[in-house]
Parts: sequence; structure tokens; C-alpha cells
Amino acid sequence: MRFCRIATSLLALTTALAAPALHAQAYPSKPIHFILGPSPDLLPRLIADRFSKATGQPVIVDQRPGAGGIIAGDVVAKSAPDGYTWMQSSASFLISATFTPNTPFSLARDFTPVTLMATIPFVLVVNPSVPAKSLGEFIALARSQPGKLNYASSGTGGSAHLVGEMFKNAAKIDLVHVPYKGVAPAVTDLIGGQIQASFIVAQAALPYVKDGRLHALAVTSLKRSLSAPELPTIAELGFPGFEMIGWNGIHVPAKTPRAVIDKINTVVNQALRDPELRASMLKAGLEPADTSVEEFDAFVKRDIARYNKVVKESNIKFE
Repeated sequence: MRFCRIATSLLALTTALAAPALHAQAYPSKPIHFILGPSPDLLPRLIADRFSKATGQPVIVDQRPGAGGIIAGDVVAKSAPDGYTWMQSSASFLISATFTPNTPFSLARDFTPVTLMATIPFVLVVNPSVPAKSLGEFIALARSQPGKLNYASSGTGGSAHLVGEMFKNAAKIDLVHVPYKGVAPAVTDLIGGQIQASFIVAQAALPYVKDGRLHALAVTSLKRSLSAPELPTIAELGFPGFEMIGWNGIHVPAKTPRAVIDKINTVVNQALRDPELRASMLKAGLEPADTSVEEFDAFVKRDIARYNKVVKESNIKFE
């Protein structure tokens, strides 16, 4: 009888230990929900289509806008850690999750990084009426008129606001921040001449630059943008190391099995290496990325440190 009990216990233990491996091998075996906040859905849909074709399971893109991604993040944070709910993370989501008071989840506690999908440099653009055709001329103009020039952002505490403050601190100039409720109204007033300058992600800025309604001075990535290689970087124009970019990645609920995370990482990165997909991304101003889980984790931690520095130096308050 004792032998039977021991055998039964050993069988149960073996089954329990084997379950995660079997689960990982079978993944995915049902539809996946890809949750995103207010970010554009082009990239999630491209990735969802490729992942579905590679694995035979549908990936449903589910947009939950509002609160800078907090609503979407709360949905994912409360989901089962089984790999069937993804979060499209972004620079804006990272900022909201890190600095917004009373956020219902913790980025470090409730999420696990999977992979970086794309980076999106900001472009410093000005209204064509501004008498500055280069970054140096714009800085000189701002120094000659402290507090007279303004720059728009899509909202206080957003990534466009933080990159603007980072630039002000680096260049030692006084620009007035004018927050808007979203990119569209900010661009409308910038084109109309009510605003002199703004930092706008490449995918939103470049169409207006190409048709002459805005003038581009520089990009905020460390290297020149693949979408607009003719534009110099702020780093190469006298500010070594200057970098603050937008990005999109994938996070999943904490405690998701590592084997499942590795499967998602592998399939998504394979899709991101496809020339056709890369061409579609570059056309939209998205620069394809390809990272390991550890590389993406380190990337996020560097971004948090960079944001913390700007928030402290500029005394930015989050509501």
C-alpha cells in the first residue's frame, strides 16, 4: 500500500513537472489577443498576420484607447500568464506606467518583456515661417529670444514633451511648452503658424515635411533614420549621445512561461526580418528592430533611467 502511494505521488509530480513543457510545446493552441492602447494599429496588424500564418492560430488585435495606455495595460496585467494576451508596449505606455500616480499595475511586477518590434525617431519640425533652416540657426534664434518661441506636444508628460524638455536642457534654451490633447491638434496649429516648433514621431511628421507644410531640422535617434537618411541627428550636430525615441514592443503578463516567451520572440523576430514586412514598416516611418528578451529588457531599463533624469531636471508633474 505504501509503495502504491509513493508511486502515485511520483506520477503526480512527474505529470506536474511535465505540464509546463507540454504547454510550451503546444503553444499556441488557441487565439491570441494583442491589446494596444492609443497607438496606431498598423504594426500590430502586420505582426498579427505573420504570426498567425506561421503558427496557424489567429491573433486578434484589440485596441483599448485612453489614459495613455493605462486602460490597455490594466487588461493585460490582469490576464492569465499563458501567452495568449499580449500588450503592445510603447514609450508613451512606459512613461504612463512609470510616472502616473495611482497606476493600477506595476510595469516591473506585472509585466515581462518579450521583444522590441520597432523604433520611431522624433523629428524636430518647425513652421516654414520660422527663420531657421538648420538646428544651429534654431538654437541661435531661441537664445536671442528666450521664452518667445514655443513648442507643441501631444500632452503634458508624454514622450514628445519629455524629448522637448531634454532638448531644452541640452541646448540651454528657453522654449515655452504648449500641451495639446493629441498629435492631430498640435500639428494643425503648427502648420497654421500658432506654434513654432514640435517634436513629432517620424511616421506623423514626414508626410508634412515632404509636402512642404513643415520644415525638418533634425531627428532624435542616435543614428540617422532609415526613413529619412537625409536628416541629421541632434547627436551629430553638437550634442553627442543625445537620444530619445519612440518605440513599440511586446510585453506579456508576469510569470508567463519562458518557453512561451521564447516562442513569441522567435516567431515575431522572424517576421521582422522579412524584406516585405520591413519595407511596409519603413514606408510608415517605423524602423524594424530585432532583439532578444534580455536586450529588450535592458532597452526598457535604459529608457526609464533617461525619462527619470528629464523628469527630475525639468520638474515635470504628472496628474
